[in-house]
Amino acid sequence: MIRASSFLAGVCALALAPAFAHAADTSPAQAADPYYKSGQAALARAMAVSPKTGRAKNVILFLGDGMGISTAVAGRIWQGQQKGVDGESNALSFEKLPFTALSKTYSHDTQVTDSAAGITAITTGVKTRNKVIGLTGEAKPESCASEASTRVTTIAEIAKAHGLSAGAVTNTRITHATPAGTFAHTAYRDWEGDADMPAGALSGGCKDIARQLVEAPAGLRLDVALGGGRSRFLPETKGGKRADGRDLTVEWTKTKGAAYVADAEQLKAIDPARTGPVLGLFAGEHLPYEVERAQSGQGVPSLSDMATKAVDILSKNPKGYFLLVEGGKIDMGSHLNNARRTLTETAAFSDAIQAVLDKVDLNETLVIVTADHSHGLVISGYAARNAPILGLAGNEGEPVVAGDGKAYTVLSFATGPGGPEGQTLRADPAKEDLEEVDYHQQSVAHLPSAAHAGEDVGVYADGPGAYLVRGVVEESYLFQVMRHAFGFDAAK
Repeated sequence: MIRASSFLAGVCALALAPAFAHAADTSPAQAADPYYKSGQAALARAMAVSPKTGRAKNVILFLGDGMGISTAVAGRIWQGQQKGVDGESNALSFEKLPFTALSKTYSHDTQVTDSAAGITAITTGVKTRNKVIGLTGEAKPESCASEASTRVTTIAEIAKAHGLSAGAVTNTRITHATPAGTFAHTAYRDWEGDADMPAGALSGGCKDIARQLVEAPAGLRLDVALGGGRSRFLPETKGGKRADGRDLTVEWTKTKGAAYVADAEQLKAIDPARTGPVLGLFAGEHLPYEVERAQSGQGVPSLSDMATKAVDILSKNPKGYFLLVEGGKIDMGSHLNNARRTLTETAAFSDAIQAVLDKVDLNETLVIVTADHSHGLVISGYAARNAPILGLAGNEGEPVVAGDGKAYTVLSFATGPGGPEGQTLRADPAKEDLEEVDYHQQSVAHLPSAAHAGEDVGVYADGPGAYLVRGVVEESYLFQVMRHAFGFDAAK
């Protein structure tokens, strides 16, 4: 006996057969749709990518401090809207790189990492404790005695030991956590200058981060170090903060060919073929935000200026180089709950990446773009397509009203200074100037400085070894990719 279900299945198959008989010869009904065509073009580009399996002569690590996925997306929209194009479908420079992954950013002791532990994982392959740089997780924060036995080697130091050059570029202090992750080994990230250190640490033989940069052995010292933080290198008599009276900028120049520069014109005048190593300190503390560089940053080079100059200087070594370029002010904007600064810094970081991509040969240079951690920035619904990313959330063009009868912004934060203090009621953003440069987006919980977030961050790559950037990986895995690309894991 034939089962009814089998009979019906056969009838259905016969009925549908004519509709699909020529499916291979016809295009689907949506073939003319622009989204469909865009997808076809993207597939063609993806199929044309050939993984580069050879060794990398150079490795450039771009790190957007605090640039989580939501920050990258909001930055993408912001950049597109500033250009007058569709922000949502816009792409930042690094989003066009063919290989991507997600990086798990927890530290050795916390669910949410700080920049010190984050950069240590990326540059050494070892996860460590928050506030610690260049030491294993066995180190005790602020314990001078634990430094010697827990010291690890950075990718920059390994490159130098193999005869390559190395450099670090940042728009924060060069002694700040992320750039320090290329050369420093310290139990406390805030020991940037000797005046930042307690007496016990000084008497215990610990060196401040600025001293570590300048006093590194010639075979390991960075060939390029560009950023802010001049105060940690100069004595008080010269407007700095060093308590030991030393001028580390003068000590830097005692090496043959070495140069110290303090403004954009001096940096521009550097002849890469004849000068090096180069120390550039362009502000006493961090460099200005991009939104105010034109006014308060006279004489301060852009991140693009510093990054491209660093490439020119490092490229004179025929063996190759390692370079870190940090967009550090992305993080600082988010700490303030100031989305405009966060997004303009993200766009400037993207511009710096593009400027470098335009200079290097991706057949010999591995480029990796990532973040050390995310931030609590959220993109909430449901603003209309092309609505200002810094504006109010909406529904079909009308502002959305929350349960308290007030509107809310597209971008908000989990924590930070934008949150209500005490019993203060939430302000109504519909009655505030959202275009004000110093406007603080609202947050759920008030903190003087917004906390980092713990979700995975993006990794984007191209060049030799970039095909290894795929899947969901540990943050410390990125060190292994860079080391393998250089061929150091095969060296005897």
